[in-house]
Amino acid sequence: MIINRYNMFVNLPLTEELFQHIWALRLFQQDNLTTTSGESLTILSPGRINRHAGPDFEAAKIRLGSVLWIGNVELHLRTSDWFRHHHQNNPQYQRIILHVVFVHDLPSSHHPDVPCLELQQYIPKILLQRYEQLRRLSPFVPCAPIIDHLPHLTWVSWKERLLAERWERKTESFKTWLECNNYNWEEVCYWALAQSYGTPVNAMPFLQLAQSVSYKILLRYSNNLLQMEALVFGQAGMLNGSFTDSYPLELQEIYTHMQHKHQLLPISADLWNWLRVRPSAFPTIRIATFASLLQQRPRLFSKLLEAESLKELEQLFSICPSPYWHRHYRFNQEVDSTQLPATQIVNNILINTVLPLLQLYGRIKQQTYYQQKAIDLLQQLPPEKNSITKSWKSIGVTAVNAFESQALLQLKRYYCEEKQCLKCAVGVKLLSECCGGFSQRRKD
Repeated sequence: MIINRYNMFVNLPLTEELFQHIWALRLFQQDNLTTTSGESLTILSPGRINRHAGPDFEAAKIRLGSVLWIGNVELHLRTSDWFRHHHQNNPQYQRIILHVVFVHDLPSSHHPDVPCLELQQYIPKILLQRYEQLRRLSPFVPCAPIIDHLPHLTWVSWKERLLAERWERKTESFKTWLECNNYNWEEVCYWALAQSYGTPVNAMPFLQLAQSVSYKILLRYSNNLLQMEALVFGQAGMLNGSFTDSYPLELQEIYTHMQHKHQLLPISADLWNWLRVRPSAFPTIRIATFASLLQQRPRLFSKLLEAESLKELEQLFSICPSPYWHRHYRFNQEVDSTQLPATQIVNNILINTVLPLLQLYGRIKQQTYYQQKAIDLLQQLPPEKNSITKSWKSIGVTAVNAFESQALLQLKRYYCEEKQCLKCAVGVKLLSECCGGFSQRRKD
């Protein structure tokens, strides 16, 4: 009979993670609890979750009959899991004060010598049903059908956490580079910007290009755009072969001299991706623009630190390639006119590279001014426009600035797509609210 009761719940989405979440937040009816042996039970504190080996919760506080107990609690979906996990032979489980199970599937004679609480009759089915919704519904995000119930304050605090997580991920490589080049911020900025100019499909070859020629060599040619272009296009592997236009022929001649002088080794031209790339984002256009930036803005990182406003930052990156590229997308192939990188390209560089790098600088140098400056500037930038932000908007979640669009991108990628609802503030809030009065916590 007990097993039949359990079978009623076989198809419900009850995982160990969800069961621990229910216990930790006390999302179950707490009045008139009794153990499987019929003894009255009051949960004064569920304890704190144990992230290491041993019982699931530590320092729990319960009243069993008239006796107060403080100690560890172990959770299982079934009572029989105690034996399947061999806890009866493990000394770490000898001081358990309560065994909490979803379904009690053993007769009392086979139960471990620990009070047992079966929770399935105390958990509201709507909670399990909503969790099933979060896991299975909506082609975009699991909580789409019920997300309009989320309080505004929950969104605000959660977006701040999401942005912090996103910037931590973005700056991981920056920190590694800093350790490799003895904290040369100018060179790391040069590498990071190169990677950003290649986004999305040419980020890797762009980074390899930047790392193939030292920043010190670049600075030697910062007073001459043609020499800078020759150096960058040459290291990109794009000056091999035959040309008819005078411009690439001149670049080729200059680079041959540079290559011999500095013992340079270019990257392979085969690394560059051209398919499914808009002409304005062709590697040639991006490299030419990057060369102009390096020539016109030497020691750029110092200028980023000095910039006081968003307008100043935007002006630093409002760079056009040399005149040849106003009528060419590739060498030797003239067109009427080219579509040069737009304002959105500058915004993407600021959002994904400059501001995270500025925040990291403030964090490492322990200067809160730069950390706050990065966040303030991000909030002044318009939100990103892409398929993900458009999908969020379609379900009523609109980003008002780049701060919020970055947070929504992080949420979609690392929580929604991986169905991490129990680690998401949105999912936790929606699950908690569906329990109504059951979620009221008792005070010690």
